[in-house]
Amino acid sequence: MDILSNLAMGFEIAASPYTLLLAVIGCFVGTIIGALPGLGPSNGVALLIPISFSMGLDAISALVLLTSVYYGAMYGGRISSILLNIPGDEPAMMTTLDGYPMAKQGRAAEALVVSGVASFVGAFAATIGLMIFAPYLAGVAFKFGPAEYFALYMLAFCTLGGIGSNNQAKSALAAAIGLAIAMIGLDKTTGMPRFTFGELHLMDGVDFLVAIVGLFAVAEVFFFIETHGKDSAIGVKLGKILVPWKMLRQTSGAMARGTGIGFVAGVLPGAGASLGSFLAYMAEKSSARDKDSFGKGNPRGVAAPEAGNNAAAGGALVPMLTLGVPGSGTTAVLLALLLTLNITPGPLLFTERPEVVWSLIAALLIANVVLLLMNVPMVKVFVHILSVPAWILLPGVTMIAFVGIYSLTGSSFDMLMMVGFGVLGYIMRKLNIPTVPVILGILLGNAMEDNLRRAMVLSNGDWTFLFSSPIAVGLWIAAGLGFVAPIFLRGLLKKPALPDNDPTTIED
Repeated sequence: MDILSNLAMGFEIAASPYTLLLAVIGCFVGTIIGALPGLGPSNGVALLIPISFSMGLDAISALVLLTSVYYGAMYGGRISSILLNIPGDEPAMMTTLDGYPMAKQGRAAEALVVSGVASFVGAFAATIGLMIFAPYLAGVAFKFGPAEYFALYMLAFCTLGGIGSNNQAKSALAAAIGLAIAMIGLDKTTGMPRFTFGELHLMDGVDFLVAIVGLFAVAEVFFFIETHGKDSAIGVKLGKILVPWKMLRQTSGAMARGTGIGFVAGVLPGAGASLGSFLAYMAEKSSARDKDSFGKGNPRGVAAPEAGNNAAAGGALVPMLTLGVPGSGTTAVLLALLLTLNITPGPLLFTERPEVVWSLIAALLIANVVLLLMNVPMVKVFVHILSVPAWILLPGVTMIAFVGIYSLTGSSFDMLMMVGFGVLGYIMRKLNIPTVPVILGILLGNAMEDNLRRAMVLSNGDWTFLFSSPIAVGLWIAAGLGFVAPIFLRGLLKKPALPDNDPTTIED
């Protein structure tokens, strides 16, 4: 009954005309961002954070807008995956394996509708899971002290870095870079400047919004210029769209299984939508009698990963809201938004700011319905947007990044720093070093340091205090397994041969 009453309060806030308009705008923009190859939800949300501040939105409105963009981008990633064999983002890569063959067989409309319904099932069920399980996880979080939180941050670094790269050393290097950037500024305890090199602009530290927009959006512009060229454009033709009811019934089981697997993967800090999509696809293929049909246009090979990655997107909000630990790269960006709005995620968020949490959950439920109604009849519109030439798209993205950051900070130094982070992100991508651990280090570095210092003060400098409770020990073990497990997972990944339409073999 408490959940229902809180949800009613959330709908009372989220169902206002202004908030509904923001949700619809966020869903539309997010779907476009997801459909454009390479942008993805992380870049889209990072790019729109400064815009939301410049619009003067309050905390709830900004959250509704950006989480609608988040869900919309997860929906939109399937469009270019199916029609062009180019994943809109990393989680949509598994959708290309069967989606593109369906498109080549003249079943593009069927693949788009099935994937849209699967996305709705996964995201809607995950939002229900967020509503049910988040309060219980928040209750568990009350048992966390400084030692437990420090171990939890280590778990976040180990799992996010381990899954985000093929090289554990590179993941650790990226996390170290982020932690080093977080140390810039005045020390909270001694008041002494650290790593400022006499620059007054660095006394307050590095603004994580500047770092996020630089590492994601600006770096993406550099990378897009190199890989596509100024005259590139994407065009595709699409026939009449019909709802394949029989195919939807046949894939309903795949949607349900993919949703369950994806939600669990999303709740695990750092696992995210990519792992949820992969596990859902491999589980569906391994349990199917017609394994050979996968990779050749099997609709279940479209439904399972789409349900998995959208369920993981919703599940990733659970650790972010209840523990303050992002479950994916995009939720790391949303965490930055919450901190900027002076909203501290954690167990107290559900008691001190219930209107924020429950209006967000209500808005997500509404956004899922909007996205379902939008993604089926408006597929042709989104497809036409894919034909925008790069010489129009790139200046637009760059202008939004610069204007947004300057309107937020009013500092030309921050704009130069944003470009510097863009160059850093571009170099890291060229060296195959993941950027998400850098963002995680910047976001969590100070909190991690504060909890370590607090633990040392409570224990009079005894480092074994970090392993003094069963929760802390369990988190340390999970962190170790999370860092080592991807090595074995990648060994399993090499065994199943990918079909000929493997998107990693596509040349620009």
